[in-house]
Amino acid sequence: MTDQTARTTVIRNCAMILGWDAERQSHRLIEGGDVAFTGDRLVQVGGTWTGAAEEVIDGAGRIVCPGLVDIHSHLSSEPMNKGMLDELGSPGLRMSSLYEFMPLFRPDGDGPRYATQVALSELAMSGVTTIVDLAVPHDGWLDLLGASGLRAVAAPMYRSARWFTKTGHSVDYEWAEDDGRGVMEEALALVDAAEKHPSGRLTGMVAPAQIDTCSADLIRDSFAAAQERGLKMQIHAAQSMVEFNEITTRHGRTPIEWLHDLGVLREGTIIGHGIFLNDHPWAGWPGSKDFDLLAASGAAVAHCPTVFQRRGVAMRSLGRYIRGGIPMGIGTDTYPHNMLEEMRHALINSRLMSGDVYDLRTSDVFNAATTGGAAILGRDDIGRLAPGLKADLFMADLRHPAMRPVRDPLASLIYVAAERAVTDTFVDGRAVVRDGKPLAFDFEAALDGLESAQARAREAFAGLDFRGRTDRDAAPITFADS
Repeated sequence: MTDQTARTTVIRNCAMILGWDAERQSHRLIEGGDVAFTGDRLVQVGGTWTGAAEEVIDGAGRIVCPGLVDIHSHLSSEPMNKGMLDELGSPGLRMSSLYEFMPLFRPDGDGPRYATQVALSELAMSGVTTIVDLAVPHDGWLDLLGASGLRAVAAPMYRSARWFTKTGHSVDYEWAEDDGRGVMEEALALVDAAEKHPSGRLTGMVAPAQIDTCSADLIRDSFAAAQERGLKMQIHAAQSMVEFNEITTRHGRTPIEWLHDLGVLREGTIIGHGIFLNDHPWAGWPGSKDFDLLAASGAAVAHCPTVFQRRGVAMRSLGRYIRGGIPMGIGTDTYPHNMLEEMRHALINSRLMSGDVYDLRTSDVFNAATTGGAAILGRDDIGRLAPGLKADLFMADLRHPAMRPVRDPLASLIYVAAERAVTDTFVDGRAVVRDGKPLAFDFEAALDGLESAQARAREAFAGLDFRGRTDRDAAPITFADS
């Protein structure tokens, strides 16, 4: 319910508004009009607001869009990988960087705090209003999410085993004596705390980390814990050929088939990535019908193209998954935490993999990043602009050089301008970005802290690497002397 005593804000004389057409059940571009919200709820989208307003924002030359929903990201670690993992993979592990390099390059001390602040700021500056943070919990994590001003889903990860490599071409798993139960209980306590967080904008998600690091019982019990709480479960699956081969070796079943066997491939489960189905050209596993199984299941997929395209890996294809009726959302996963660029990569990769320029349209990927993500999270009050829904939105400058000439504003925003044109972002009717500047944190100080954390990780790299390489040996700096 809207609090009628709360302050009203009106964005006056917007050049364009991406409103919601209830009859068509679709976003619709409206030329001209006002957007008004009282407290945390929209009260008018389009037309002329004739009521009182405590704040008036000039919408001239601006487009107002629904806030973006990022359903898969790793805020506390990924920002520190910038400049390190851009061109780094393990040739002996099908070019993944998960097993050989990512365990060697992790933030310490206050590094996770600074990384999270940087990522949250980047997200807000790219129009994101809702984020799912799949995190290794760190001190003050929930309060940091609350302080961001964003609508955040806390998904503390846990697992039965850790992975590592001693060769660069094989992966070993070290299994916990308690099957990860202790860490799972700690994670569920954090999920419950998120649901009760005083900010009122935090919710929780159950997150057994990866299909190959979790036992069958841990996955089944995680899904049961999510169902008991009325929450979603997200698990990384079908994300690498190492994992695909590991699961087929252990069980004689593909990752998708094994999740089905466990009874968790169903509505309420979100699969992080879902790239390597049996018919992926790299998989070479004929006879299974992963795509049909996934399409019939009700399970959703979080698509994060950027982190994979760096290593020559891509889903085959996002357009096919959408046409197959699989619920699809978009996630950033990695740096930069820029949802508009992620949407651009989703569009281009889908066409490259399908060989068809018509495989995916701008409207498809925008839907996945708004109403699609909202539906996957079980929310019907975000991801679109209509009276009575949450006042989660962003504004972009149509007069920005990268937006001109303005013929198709969304296409120009996604394919060209990205976050450079975003001026303001609101969550629950409160500004989290104004005039292109994030408001929740001291962004420059967070970047300084992140840089210091990266320097410490670089120093520690050689001591952790089984080959004794320095970070510059593993990932040479472009044009720098050795």
